[in-house]
Amino acid sequence: MIPRISQAPQISKLTTEFLKILKENGFTGDISSRYSDRLTMATDNSIYQLLPQAVVFPRSTADVTIIARLVEEPRFHSLSLTPRGGGTGTNGQALTDGIVVDLSRYMKRIIEINPKERWVKVEAGVIKDELNLFLKPYGFFFAPELSTSNRATLGGMINTDASGQGSMVYGKTSDHVLGVNAVLLGGEQLETRAMNVALAEDIAKQSSTTGKIYNTVLSRCKAQRNLILEKFPKLNRFLTGYDLRHVFSDDMQVFDLTRILTGSEGTLAFITEATLDITPIPKQRCLINVKYDSFDSALRNAPFLVKANALSVETVDSKVLNLAREDIVWHSVDALIKDVPNKDMQGLNIVEFAGDDEDLISSQVKSLCQRLDNLMENTQGGVIGYQICDELADINRIYAMRKKAVGLLGNAKGQAKPIPFVEDTCVPPENLADYITEFRALLDSHQLNYGMFGHVDAGVLHVRPALDMCSPEQELLMKSISDDIVALTAKYGGLLWGEHGKGFRAQYSPEFFGERLYHELRQIKTVFDPRNRLNPGKICSPLDNNEPMKQVDAIKRGTFDRTIPLSVRQDFRGALECNGNGLCFNFDVKSPMCPSMKISGQRIHSPKGRATLVREWLRLLAEQGVEPKQLTSHLANNKPSLRGLIEKTRNTWKANRGEYDFSHEVKEAMNGCLACKACSTQCPIKIDVPSFRAKFTALYHQRYLRPLKDHIVANVELTTPLMAKAPRFFNFFMKQPIVQSLSKHTIGMVDLPLLSSPTLKQQLAGHHALEMTLEDLERLPETQRKQYVLVVQDPFTSYYEAKVVVDFVKLVEKVGFKPVLLPFSPNGKAQHIKGFLQRFSQTAQKTATMLNRIAKLNIPMVGVDPALVLCYRDEYREILGESRGSFNVQLVHEWLSTLENNPISICKKNEKWYLLGHCTEVTALPQSMKQWQTIFKRYGQQLDFISTGCCGMAGTYGHESNNYENSLGIYQLSWGNILKKLPTTHCLSTGYSCRSQVKRIDKIELKHPLQALLEIIS
Repeated sequence: MIPRISQAPQISKLTTEFLKILKENGFTGDISSRYSDRLTMATDNSIYQLLPQAVVFPRSTADVTIIARLVEEPRFHSLSLTPRGGGTGTNGQALTDGIVVDLSRYMKRIIEINPKERWVKVEAGVIKDELNLFLKPYGFFFAPELSTSNRATLGGMINTDASGQGSMVYGKTSDHVLGVNAVLLGGEQLETRAMNVALAEDIAKQSSTTGKIYNTVLSRCKAQRNLILEKFPKLNRFLTGYDLRHVFSDDMQVFDLTRILTGSEGTLAFITEATLDITPIPKQRCLINVKYDSFDSALRNAPFLVKANALSVETVDSKVLNLAREDIVWHSVDALIKDVPNKDMQGLNIVEFAGDDEDLISSQVKSLCQRLDNLMENTQGGVIGYQICDELADINRIYAMRKKAVGLLGNAKGQAKPIPFVEDTCVPPENLADYITEFRALLDSHQLNYGMFGHVDAGVLHVRPALDMCSPEQELLMKSISDDIVALTAKYGGLLWGEHGKGFRAQYSPEFFGERLYHELRQIKTVFDPRNRLNPGKICSPLDNNEPMKQVDAIKRGTFDRTIPLSVRQDFRGALECNGNGLCFNFDVKSPMCPSMKISGQRIHSPKGRATLVREWLRLLAEQGVEPKQLTSHLANNKPSLRGLIEKTRNTWKANRGEYDFSHEVKEAMNGCLACKACSTQCPIKIDVPSFRAKFTALYHQRYLRPLKDHIVANVELTTPLMAKAPRFFNFFMKQPIVQSLSKHTIGMVDLPLLSSPTLKQQLAGHHALEMTLEDLERLPETQRKQYVLVVQDPFTSYYEAKVVVDFVKLVEKVGFKPVLLPFSPNGKAQHIKGFLQRFSQTAQKTATMLNRIAKLNIPMVGVDPALVLCYRDEYREILGESRGSFNVQLVHEWLSTLENNPISICKKNEKWYLLGHCTEVTALPQSMKQWQTIFKRYGQQLDFISTGCCGMAGTYGHESNNYENSLGIYQLSWGNILKKLPTTHCLSTGYSCRSQVKRIDKIELKHPLQALLEIIS
């Protein structure tokens, strides 16, 4: 039996006291010291791991002020605090063993916009893309671009002075911050803005903390001006961290303290609000995707492209391109980056032109294309082809692929994964190709694979060498390579920190700055934070402080993961290979991943959070000498016993009385998962939470009793066919208030659907679809079998929405085929979702055997519901392996797509229909919506695909009492709002769950697209 994991790392008594005092003093945000919440804050998008003492989530600047005031009381002077945003940093900037102050959960207000003066004021937790969505109707956008823009907060961007594509024109974040509101330790508020030096000198005379800060920064930056100008490299990306260079304007007449705070990584103050300048959206945009025979050619050709006055020049190597080809993202760009016949594309440069002058953009594009043609004609520059993209949707698709490249590198095959630790070096663009040649030679000397992409116009290249961080030897190699790259970058006049900040790499700062300037940085840190309590160990330490800086070779995720046996790591690959890129934190409610994160706002309810908890759970089991495979084998070979039941009952009773087990925290996170499987395709690493959730749940319930509802759900495919024999009888009782109350409060199920009446068989009584047996089909000649289509039943449409199956039978006939309804055989998906893996394996094997027998007839097998049909392809393959066989059950659109020359008379005139996608289908089969559109077009109809998130039902999730509020909330995030704007009589959905959720909440009965087609041709 699985052991109880009884101990979590304790927090200090001082931290406990501080959290108590914080709540008593009017703090309105959330406070958590739970192990699960701390673990989700122990990692970011880097390789490091550091467990905080606690996490606080302020709701306002006032809450942050309370934190800053109380922590300055003498009794709390040993506590440290670290501000945190989206957690997308690649260098551990927001990791701490102190208290995390997370501003991303609640501080998300867009406070004010002034389009006339072109500025907007926001709180620190606003996400970058979220702001741009708000600004778009005004004709503006916030210009600094970065690959994590759909989950990176503006507070995080400001603290790391983030930038990316287009920085040659648009600059870095610091170039767009007009001022900030910050809270200093002690609670004093600091407001910054550009001002004349005389006013700054007046402020410097004040006795307040603000006055002391102004005095120090003014005097030190003025005294060291010549050294600062001499030392700092002349690069577009300049330098993150206390920006001594730009505190003064070039003529020394204007002073702006904002520049000290932008890039300070939370080491000086809590930035809670910011006023940002905004940029008009360019009216014209055009991309040219230039293809090369080698990555070196792409790099060396970059200056040629920059001279064309482009907005940006981005580069991608063959490693990234090939990973993109294997990802779901490629279907959206394959027509825009076509392979060149008989040429091997090894590099890609993405050149963008943008502006308001259409003629100018057109002439720039035409000129560059002519020059590219000349290069190809003369076989120069390694250019083998190019494609132009001038549609905004296509441009966005290209950049979506490029942005996803960061995460895609983590999906490389094998134990070694490309990791960030030297991946944002910056050198003068003219030195880039030579620099990268030496960079690659260094990596090649260690026989390392690596991926490269970046902003060649600015001289920034992201290089991620593949290392197995579970190997102590490879961990040492990482430090050695890091040291070598520091020296190489200095040789070419560049920076180690060109884009992603310092974090744990701040240990190289003294060497770069030199003793005198590094001393100036420490003086600034001292006046803001004399006791080194704000994000200690990053940027620099105060004077007279001997606490060590964070080190590049600090404890990493791999340090913990290597204690888990390799076989377990492979079995729980989805959890162990999460690299923290955080795409599952995407704010967009129309994105299918991850609905539980979107509605809860809690990191534990995300693929990354769940992966983190399972990793730790496996590590703690390994500490006790337990391997899940041993437990699974034990479970398979042992039948239920009275002794086992008594022990589970005792354990459950203890748990209900408060006995701690970390497994309960993991189980809570798993219970929030909707099993929509969007993560298995949308996540760059393909983190399949439902897969490892099922394994965890099976093991968890070796120790603890299952709730009654789990057994009801797992047996739904056994009980429903029996109940369907008397649907009116069971429906009568299901409608009774006392039964509904009993179901809700005793079983934990709500709004259970009613059985179809009349039943499927009653509606098809006398129809030949019921009369043909498998034996009859087997006796038919092969030529006659081509006339038939086999309808594979699922428990939901067959027994709760029989009209859909009946209509499919009629549609099959309308298009000239003979339908045959196959005998119902349980699919087992509900068993998998609830972790009844042994029973699911038995169900899957039995049904697979039947379907493989039928597949020998070479007659199309078609199922109606996407979730159940896709289960045959995914979960069956995972649980059965080779024994699954080769049968193929098609979805309706897949079969209809094969009937291209099917002559059908159309009875309904051209109308417009709207298809709202089923989240599992649109993520697993990204072409499905286009296929439906093609089918409708064939029958003279227009079908618009409406992008939505999850409907919130997800099988039985929405029927479970504990999920009820979240289910309704998820629905309103996208589906509810969208349906209010559309003619619902022409709205369609392929998913049974989606249609039942709409019916339950909005009392609207959506059609399956096949029903609309039947209506069209009838």
